[in-house]
Amino acid sequence: MSREEVIATNERLRAVRLRLEDSYDTAKQALVTLMNKYGDSKSHRNIFNRYPLLKVMIKEVIRLETQYWTLVDIPKQEKQETVPAYVMRACAIMEKTQKSGEGVKTSAKLAEEAAEKRERLDRLESMTTALIEQENTQMINDLYRLLKKYSGLRNLIRELKSEYGNSKLYPIFPRYTMLKDMIKDIMHDPDYMEVCHEVDN
Repeated sequence: MSREEVIATNERLRAVRLRLEDSYDTAKQALVTLMNKYGDSKSHRNIFNRYPLLKVMIKEVIRLETQYWTLVDIPKQEKQETVPAYVMRACAIMEKTQKSGEGVKTSAKLAEEAAEKRERLDRLESMTTALIEQENTQMINDLYRLLKKYSGLRNLIRELKSEYGNSKLYPIFPRYTMLKDMIKDIMHDPDYMEVCHEVDN
């Protein structure tokens, strides 16, 4: 890779990480909020009061899955695919999908972004190519971990959407228990447990 390509890769990884962090935080926050609301709903002893609350709190989460622009889509890692190859493929896919609200930028915003980019490029210019490559490797590894965590949460939300849809066939009494179980399944899922205690910066 030429020095220019190494710098371009650094920029790509940085941009994609910001985008992915945004979706990851949205997904994580939605599930944490679901658990908090579920906990609060226990104060309603009456099933007829609690049942609609459970429905609403689940619907708030699965809405993320129906609003295709809210959460970014990422590919699955192929069996033989190396970490760098997978991360760069995920980057390429994410770069193709434009985020809602990214269409129109004010001249002030564009100027601010240009200044930030200039700063970043100045910093990279002062580094050796080997150092930038090292930083890229670190970013690829960080991004890989984030992709895995995000993928886990995204699957939980997808599953919840599917189970919630299937539960609509049932009357209130079996369904009430099903809704509770759906939430509890997420609560005890390793993918959720791994991230629910993270402190947001």
